[in-house]
Amino acid sequence: MSSAPTPGAIGRDAAFESAASLATDAVPLAHADEPVAELRARLGARRWDCVSDIPVVERGTRRLVGLLQIEDVLAASGESAVATLMDADPPTVGHGIDREHASWKAVQHRESALVVIDDDGRYLGLIPPHRLLHTLLAEHDEDLSRLGGFMKSAEEARHATEEALPWRLWHRLPWLMIGLAGAFVAAGIMGRYEDTLSHMLVLSLFVPGIVYYADALSTQTETVVVRGLSIGMPLRRMLWREAGTGLLIALLTALVVYPLVRFGWHDATLALIVALSLFVACAVATTVAIVLPVLLWRMKLDPAFASGPLATVIQDLLSLLSYFAIATALLPSS
Repeated sequence: MSSAPTPGAIGRDAAFESAASLATDAVPLAHADEPVAELRARLGARRWDCVSDIPVVERGTRRLVGLLQIEDVLAASGESAVATLMDADPPTVGHGIDREHASWKAVQHRESALVVIDDDGRYLGLIPPHRLLHTLLAEHDEDLSRLGGFMKSAEEARHATEEALPWRLWHRLPWLMIGLAGAFVAAGIMGRYEDTLSHMLVLSLFVPGIVYYADALSTQTETVVVRGLSIGMPLRRMLWREAGTGLLIALLTALVVYPLVRFGWHDATLALIVALSLFVACAVATTVAIVLPVLLWRMKLDPAFASGPLATVIQDLLSLLSYFAIATALLPSS
Protein backbone atom coordinates (compact mmCIF):
# COMPACT_ATOMS: atom_id res chain seq x y z
CA MET A 1 0.00 0.00 0.00
CA SER A 2 1.97 2.92 -1.28
CA SER A 3 0.18 5.64 0.64
CA ALA A 4 0.79 4.08 4.04
CA PRO A 5 3.19 5.96 6.27
CA THR A 6 6.52 4.40 6.99
CA PRO A 7 7.36 3.12 10.47
CA GLY A 8 8.22 6.01 12.71
CA ALA A 9 6.51 8.60 10.49
CA ILE A 10 3.69 8.91 12.96
CA GLY A 11 6.00 10.64 15.37
CA ARG A 12 7.10 13.21 12.78
CA ASP A 13 3.84 14.01 11.05
CA ALA A 14 0.42 14.16 12.68
CA ALA A 15 -1.36 15.27 9.51
CA PHE A 16 -3.10 11.96 8.78
CA GLU A 17 -6.70 12.65 7.81
CA SER A 18 -8.22 9.30 6.81
CA ALA A 19 -8.11 5.74 8.06
CA ALA A 20 -6.22 4.66 4.94
CA SER A 21 -3.44 7.15 5.64
CA LEU A 22 -2.89 5.57 9.06
CA ALA A 23 -2.76 2.01 7.75
CA THR A 24 0.25 -0.09 6.84
CA ASP A 25 0.44 -3.23 4.71
CA ALA A 26 3.68 -4.39 6.36
CA VAL A 27 1.78 -6.97 8.42
CA PRO A 28 1.54 -10.75 7.98
CA LEU A 29 -1.53 -12.08 6.22
CA ALA A 30 -3.10 -15.44 6.93
CA HIS A 31 -5.48 -17.73 5.03
CA ALA A 32 -8.35 -19.55 6.67
CA ASP A 33 -7.34 -22.99 5.42
CA GLU A 34 -3.64 -22.87 6.32
CA PRO A 35 -2.22 -24.52 9.45
CA VAL A 36 -0.94 -22.37 12.29
CA ALA A 37 2.57 -23.82 11.90
CA GLU A 38 2.93 -22.26 8.42
CA LEU A 39 1.78 -18.90 9.72
CA ARG A 40 4.28 -19.01 12.57
CA ALA A 41 7.08 -19.73 10.11
CA ARG A 42 6.18 -16.63 8.09
CA LEU A 43 6.07 -14.45 11.19
CA GLY A 44 9.79 -14.91 11.70
CA ALA A 45 10.75 -14.50 8.05
CA ARG A 46 10.99 -10.70 8.11
CA ARG A 47 10.39 -7.61 10.22
CA TRP A 48 6.77 -6.46 10.38
CA ASP A 49 5.22 -3.16 11.44
CA CYS A 50 2.69 -5.03 13.57
CA VAL A 51 2.03 -8.67 14.45
CA SER A 52 -0.43 -8.26 17.32
CA ASP A 53 -3.36 -8.58 14.89
CA ILE A 54 -3.20 -10.68 11.74
CA PRO A 55 -5.78 -10.20 8.96
CA VAL A 56 -7.16 -13.36 7.37
CA VAL A 57 -7.90 -12.95 3.65
CA GLU A 58 -9.12 -15.05 0.75
CA ARG A 59 -6.44 -16.32 -1.59
CA GLY A 60 -6.31 -14.30 -4.79
CA THR A 61 -9.07 -11.78 -4.02
CA ARG A 62 -7.63 -10.52 -0.69
CA ARG A 63 -11.18 -10.18 0.62
CA LEU A 64 -11.13 -9.98 4.40
CA VAL A 65 -12.67 -13.01 6.12
CA GLY A 66 -11.40 -12.65 9.69
CA LEU A 67 -8.82 -11.42 12.16
CA LEU A 68 -6.35 -13.32 14.34
CA GLN A 69 -4.83 -12.36 17.68
CA ILE A 70 -1.15 -13.19 18.12
CA GLU A 71 -1.89 -14.66 21.54
CA ASP A 72 -4.15 -17.30 19.94
CA VAL A 73 -1.57 -18.09 17.27
CA LEU A 74 1.19 -18.67 19.81
CA ALA A 75 -0.99 -20.79 22.10
CA ALA A 76 -2.54 -23.04 19.43
CA SER A 77 -1.09 -26.30 18.17
CA GLY A 78 0.74 -26.21 14.85
CA GLU A 79 -1.83 -28.46 13.17
CA SER A 80 -4.77 -26.20 13.99
CA ALA A 81 -6.37 -24.37 11.08
CA VAL A 82 -6.41 -20.60 11.12
CA ALA A 83 -10.20 -20.67 10.57
CA THR A 84 -10.71 -22.25 14.01
CA LEU A 85 -8.91 -19.38 15.77
CA MET A 86 -9.95 -16.26 13.88
CA ASP A 87 -12.68 -13.74 14.63
CA ALA A 88 -14.92 -14.15 11.58
CA ASP A 89 -16.64 -10.79 12.08
CA PRO A 90 -14.01 -8.26 13.13
CA PRO A 91 -14.72 -4.52 13.19
CA THR A 92 -13.48 -2.82 10.04
CA VAL A 93 -13.37 0.70 8.63
CA GLY A 94 -13.66 2.04 5.11
CA HIS A 95 -10.59 3.64 3.55
CA GLY A 96 -12.18 7.11 3.47
CA ILE A 97 -13.43 7.30 7.05
CA ASP A 98 -12.01 10.04 9.27
CA ARG A 99 -9.01 8.97 11.35
CA GLU A 100 -10.64 9.99 14.63
CA HIS A 101 -13.81 8.03 13.88
CA ALA A 102 -11.65 5.02 13.10
CA SER A 103 -9.70 5.31 16.34
CA TRP A 104 -12.82 5.64 18.46
CA LYS A 105 -14.35 2.64 16.72
CA ALA A 106 -11.37 0.60 17.90
CA VAL A 107 -11.90 1.88 21.45
CA GLN A 108 -15.63 1.11 21.39
CA HIS A 109 -14.99 -2.46 20.18
CA ARG A 110 -11.98 -2.93 22.49
CA GLU A 111 -9.73 -3.69 19.56
CA SER A 112 -6.00 -3.02 19.57
CA ALA A 113 -5.92 -2.57 15.78
CA LEU A 114 -8.33 -2.00 12.90
CA VAL A 115 -8.45 -3.44 9.39
CA VAL A 116 -9.05 -1.02 6.53
CA ILE A 117 -11.07 -2.36 3.61
CA ASP A 118 -12.31 -1.01 0.28
CA ASP A 119 -15.93 -0.82 -0.86
CA ASP A 120 -15.86 -4.48 -1.93
CA GLY A 121 -14.51 -5.76 1.38
CA ARG A 122 -10.96 -6.30 0.13
CA TYR A 123 -8.09 -5.85 2.56
CA LEU A 124 -6.13 -2.61 2.15
CA GLY A 125 -4.09 -2.40 5.31
CA LEU A 126 -4.01 -2.52 9.11
CA ILE A 127 -3.96 0.43 11.51
CA PRO A 128 -1.50 -0.66 14.23
CA PRO A 129 -2.02 0.11 17.93
CA HIS A 130 0.60 2.86 18.23
CA ARG A 131 -1.01 4.85 15.40
CA LEU A 132 -4.46 4.52 16.92
CA LEU A 133 -3.08 5.76 20.23
CA HIS A 134 -1.25 8.65 18.60
CA THR A 135 -4.40 9.72 16.77
CA LEU A 136 -6.48 9.67 19.94
CA LEU A 137 -3.90 11.75 21.80
CA ALA A 138 -3.50 14.23 18.94
CA GLU A 139 -7.26 14.69 18.55
CA HIS A 140 -7.62 15.08 22.31
CA ASP A 141 -4.98 17.82 22.36
CA GLU A 142 -6.62 19.51 19.40
CA ASP A 143 -10.08 19.46 20.97
CA LEU A 144 -8.73 20.88 24.22
CA SER A 145 -6.94 23.69 22.41
CA ARG A 146 -10.09 24.58 20.49
CA LEU A 147 -12.29 24.33 23.55
CA GLY A 148 -9.96 26.90 25.07
CA GLY A 149 -11.04 29.21 22.31
CA PHE A 150 -7.71 30.56 21.12
CA MET A 151 -5.94 27.82 19.15
CA LYS A 152 -6.99 26.07 15.95
CA SER A 153 -4.86 22.94 16.27
CA ALA A 154 -2.86 20.81 18.65
CA GLU A 155 0.35 21.91 16.93
CA GLU A 156 -0.45 25.57 17.63
CA ALA A 157 -1.30 24.73 21.24
CA ARG A 158 2.01 22.97 21.77
CA HIS A 159 3.91 25.79 20.09
CA ALA A 160 2.14 28.34 22.31
CA THR A 161 3.96 27.03 25.36
CA GLU A 162 7.29 28.10 23.83
CA GLU A 163 6.46 31.20 21.81
CA ALA A 164 7.59 34.75 22.64
CA LEU A 165 5.50 37.19 24.65
CA PRO A 166 4.22 39.24 21.67
CA TRP A 167 2.84 36.11 20.00
CA ARG A 168 1.23 34.99 23.24
CA LEU A 169 -0.59 38.32 23.39
CA TRP A 170 -1.58 38.05 19.72
CA HIS A 171 -3.14 34.62 20.21
CA ARG A 172 -4.98 35.35 23.44
CA LEU A 173 -5.85 39.04 23.63
CA PRO A 174 -8.40 39.16 20.75
CA TRP A 175 -10.51 36.46 22.37
CA LEU A 176 -10.28 38.16 25.74
CA MET A 177 -11.41 41.40 24.10
CA ILE A 178 -14.53 39.59 22.97
CA GLY A 179 -15.17 38.69 26.60
CA LEU A 180 -14.54 42.28 27.66
CA ALA A 181 -16.96 43.56 25.03
CA GLY A 182 -19.50 41.10 26.37
CA ALA A 183 -18.96 42.50 29.86
CA PHE A 184 -19.84 46.00 28.63
CA VAL A 185 -22.94 44.65 26.94
CA ALA A 186 -23.87 42.90 30.19
CA ALA A 187 -23.40 46.19 32.04
CA GLY A 188 -25.73 47.80 29.54
CA ILE A 189 -28.33 45.10 30.13
CA MET A 190 -28.19 45.65 33.88
CA GLY A 191 -28.43 49.41 33.32
CA ARG A 192 -31.50 48.83 31.19
CA TYR A 193 -33.14 47.15 34.17
CA GLU A 194 -31.98 49.71 36.72
CA ASP A 195 -35.54 50.39 37.82
CA THR A 196 -36.09 46.70 38.52
CA LEU A 197 -32.89 46.52 40.57
CA SER A 198 -33.77 49.63 42.55
CA HIS A 199 -37.16 48.13 43.34
CA MET A 200 -35.54 44.97 44.75
CA LEU A 201 -31.79 45.40 45.23
CA VAL A 202 -31.42 41.85 46.52
CA LEU A 203 -31.83 40.64 42.92
CA SER A 204 -28.20 41.60 42.24
CA LEU A 205 -27.01 39.05 44.80
CA PHE A 206 -28.12 36.16 42.59
CA VAL A 207 -26.64 37.35 39.30
CA PRO A 208 -23.23 35.61 39.74
CA GLY A 209 -24.83 32.32 40.79
CA ILE A 210 -27.29 32.20 37.89
CA VAL A 211 -24.63 33.12 35.32
CA TYR A 212 -22.13 30.62 36.71
CA TYR A 213 -24.62 27.76 36.93
CA ALA A 214 -25.81 28.25 33.35
CA ASP A 215 -22.20 28.45 32.13
CA ALA A 216 -21.27 25.25 33.94
CA LEU A 217 -24.20 23.35 32.45
CA SER A 218 -23.44 24.77 29.01
CA THR A 219 -19.81 23.64 29.26
CA GLN A 220 -20.83 20.12 30.26
CA THR A 221 -23.31 19.85 27.39
CA GLU A 222 -20.89 21.33 24.83
CA THR A 223 -18.20 18.87 25.86
CA VAL A 224 -20.48 15.88 25.34
CA VAL A 225 -21.89 17.16 22.05
CA VAL A 226 -18.51 18.13 20.59
CA ARG A 227 -17.02 14.78 21.53
CA GLY A 228 -20.04 12.93 20.16
CA LEU A 229 -19.84 14.75 16.84
CA SER A 230 -16.10 14.16 16.56
CA ILE A 231 -16.38 10.39 17.06
CA GLY A 232 -19.48 9.89 14.93
CA MET A 233 -22.11 9.10 17.56
CA PRO A 234 -25.72 8.91 16.26
CA LEU A 235 -26.74 12.57 16.14
CA ARG A 236 -30.46 12.41 16.94
CA ARG A 237 -30.04 10.02 19.86
CA MET A 238 -27.23 12.08 21.38
CA LEU A 239 -29.09 15.38 21.04
CA TRP A 240 -32.31 14.07 22.54
CA ARG A 241 -30.42 12.64 25.50
CA GLU A 242 -28.53 15.88 26.13
CA ALA A 243 -31.67 17.98 25.75
CA GLY A 244 -33.54 15.75 28.19
CA THR A 245 -30.65 15.79 30.65
CA GLY A 246 -30.38 19.58 30.52
CA LEU A 247 -34.10 20.12 31.06
CA LEU A 248 -34.18 17.65 33.94
CA ILE A 249 -31.21 19.38 35.60
CA ALA A 250 -32.95 22.74 35.11
CA LEU A 251 -36.16 21.46 36.72
CA LEU A 252 -34.41 19.81 39.68
CA THR A 253 -32.29 22.93 40.26
CA ALA A 254 -35.37 25.16 40.31
CA LEU A 255 -37.15 22.83 42.75
CA VAL A 256 -34.15 22.86 45.09
CA VAL A 257 -33.49 26.60 44.88
CA TYR A 258 -37.06 27.78 45.47
CA PRO A 259 -37.38 26.66 49.12
CA LEU A 260 -33.80 27.75 49.89
CA VAL A 261 -34.47 31.31 48.74
CA ARG A 262 -38.04 31.29 50.09
CA PHE A 263 -36.99 30.51 53.65
CA GLY A 264 -33.57 32.16 53.49
CA TRP A 265 -34.86 35.59 52.41
CA HIS A 266 -38.49 35.17 53.50
CA ASP A 267 -39.75 36.37 50.14
CA ALA A 268 -41.91 34.15 47.95
CA THR A 269 -41.71 36.48 44.93
CA LEU A 270 -37.91 36.58 45.07
CA ALA A 271 -37.77 32.79 45.38
CA LEU A 272 -40.03 32.38 42.35
CA ILE A 273 -37.93 34.82 40.29
CA VAL A 274 -34.65 33.08 41.11
CA ALA A 275 -36.00 29.55 40.64
CA LEU A 276 -37.75 30.35 37.37
CA SER A 277 -34.71 32.27 36.09
CA LEU A 278 -32.43 29.34 36.84
CA PHE A 279 -34.78 27.00 35.01
CA VAL A 280 -34.91 29.26 31.95
CA ALA A 281 -31.15 30.00 32.02
CA CYS A 282 -30.33 26.28 32.20
CA ALA A 283 -32.78 25.43 29.42
CA VAL A 284 -31.32 28.17 27.22
CA ALA A 285 -27.77 27.08 28.09
CA THR A 286 -28.54 23.53 27.03
CA THR A 287 -30.11 24.71 23.79
CA VAL A 288 -27.17 26.95 22.91
CA ALA A 289 -24.67 24.24 23.81
CA ILE A 290 -26.44 21.83 21.45
CA VAL A 291 -27.26 24.18 18.59
CA LEU A 292 -23.88 25.92 18.21
CA PRO A 293 -21.73 22.79 17.76
CA VAL A 294 -24.27 21.15 15.45
CA LEU A 295 -24.57 24.34 13.38
CA LEU A 296 -20.80 24.52 12.93
CA TRP A 297 -20.69 20.81 12.15
CA ARG A 298 -23.33 21.28 9.44
CA MET A 299 -21.22 24.13 8.03
CA LYS A 300 -18.22 21.73 7.81
CA LEU A 301 -16.42 23.59 10.60
CA ASP A 302 -14.94 22.08 13.73
CA PRO A 303 -17.73 21.98 16.38
CA ALA A 304 -15.14 22.59 19.12
CA PHE A 305 -15.08 26.25 18.06
CA ALA A 306 -18.59 26.55 19.57
CA SER A 307 -16.96 26.61 22.99
CA GLY A 308 -14.56 29.06 24.56
CA PRO A 309 -14.90 32.79 25.14
CA LEU A 310 -17.45 33.45 22.40
CA ALA A 311 -19.89 30.82 23.64
CA THR A 312 -19.40 32.02 27.21
CA VAL A 313 -20.29 35.60 26.28
CA ILE A 314 -23.44 34.50 24.43
CA GLN A 315 -24.55 32.36 27.34
CA ASP A 316 -23.89 35.04 29.97
CA LEU A 317 -25.88 37.66 28.07
CA LEU A 318 -28.82 35.31 27.57
CA SER A 319 -28.80 34.39 31.26
CA LEU A 320 -28.87 38.05 32.30
CA LEU A 321 -31.63 38.90 29.84
CA SER A 322 -33.83 36.05 31.01
CA TYR A 323 -33.22 36.84 34.69
CA PHE A 324 -34.15 40.51 34.50
CA ALA A 325 -37.01 39.92 32.09
CA ILE A 326 -38.56 37.44 34.51
CA ALA A 327 -37.96 39.76 37.46
CA THR A 328 -39.59 42.67 35.64
CA ALA A 329 -42.59 40.54 34.74
CA LEU A 330 -43.15 39.15 38.25
CA LEU A 331 -42.40 42.17 40.42
CA PRO A 332 -45.34 44.45 41.14
CA SER A 333 -45.09 47.76 39.32
CA SER A 334 -44.18 50.66 41.57
